[in-house]
Amino acid sequence: MKINWGTGIVIAFAIFITFILYFVFSVQSNSKYDNELVVEEYYKHDAKFGDEMTRVQNAQDLPQKPEIMNTSEGITIVFPAVFDAKGIKGKVSFYRPSDKKFDFEVPILLSNSSLKVPKQKLLGGRWDINMEWQYEGKLYLTKEVIYIE
Repeated sequence: MKINWGTGIVIAFAIFITFILYFVFSVQSNSKYDNELVVEEYYKHDAKFGDEMTRVQNAQDLPQKPEIMNTSEGITIVFPAVFDAKGIKGKVSFYRPSDKKFDFEVPILLSNSSLKVPKQKLLGGRWDINMEWQYEGKLYLTKEVIYIE
């Protein structure tokens, strides 16, 4: 039996569509491929975006900004000497984009101008660091992406 061009093209499309459907169903049903949202309450987070941008701009406007450094001991956050360490309040959120099970937060409670997070708490790979803090009633947000080796 001979197959003409039209029949061959239809068969090729049918095989391709079958492969794509198989792939989609197998990925959706396999728990190994987790399809989580990065933020649980996405729309609530999006509604507060304007406030977030104001806090980011407040941090950008500082003449001396806090530094987030990747050291051999872990992550070190150093606030400039112009800030009174006891007047800084807030939290540092560590987000692991590849797996939210490893996300954690550290409160900012300073006795000197630096905060250290030990390397034992951090797996290798990418970490998104969001530091939400306030000083003298003004809110700030500092964002940084760090790669741990």
